[in-house]
Amino acid sequence: MSVELLPAMPQFAAGDDVAGAIVASARLAGLEIGADDVVVVAQKIVSKAEGRAVDLDTVHADPQALELAALTGREPALAQLVLDEAQSVMRATPQAIITRHRIGHVTANSGIDASNVDGGRVLLWPLDPDASARAIRAALPGKPAVIIADSLGRAWRQGTLGTAIGCAGLVHTDDRRGQSDMYGRTLQATIVAIADALAAFSVLAMGEGAEGTPVAVIRGAGRWITEEDGEGAATIMRPVAGDMFP
Repeated sequence: MSVELLPAMPQFAAGDDVAGAIVASARLAGLEIGADDVVVVAQKIVSKAEGRAVDLDTVHADPQALELAALTGREPALAQLVLDEAQSVMRATPQAIITRHRIGHVTANSGIDASNVDGGRVLLWPLDPDASARAIRAALPGKPAVIIADSLGRAWRQGTLGTAIGCAGLVHTDDRRGQSDMYGRTLQATIVAIADALAAFSVLAMGEGAEGTPVAVIRGAGRWITEEDGEGAATIMRPVAGDMFP
């Protein structure tokens, strides 16, 4: 597999056309995006285009948010947004607020981020990242698979890793259980995280800072691409009932 970055992407604002910008950038670069490609889009530009930037000065903190802010040293307005975007708060310390996001992911600060956002504002995740991926895919010529990616931390590991928070047209996991290994033993628990692996691969190339390359095209992943949009990334989440660390 290989990954190519799209150059000359604009600074996105509410109402901008993400798919249109991808098409224009690909045309400028002489890059043809086909049905066997995977287009990986940084969550930030999708959130910006969908109007998910929030000015902290406009947020009123309720008593629960004030309590969380005092406990963790966060701004009350940020604490309020963290609560608004969360199903539940799993851990709250001055080091981190770990929540189960409203769409199921376990995140720091409910996925809210201020990097690469102009002063005084923070960025929330899209309301429905899978729907965002489907809409972008439908608007791209050739209907490539689409992943909406963000960088998330991992339990017991340092650093962040690109993760699929939305996807369309992709086999998001490859269930290998019941197949045999090279010695004939039956695989009991192997489920390969295809969408997350592709997101991690592309985010490593896209960068995390001022690179300005929020869209990548992965070549050579056609075996995992489907004509149908599929279930989306929301179905990858382990059910709460299966939580091993309650």
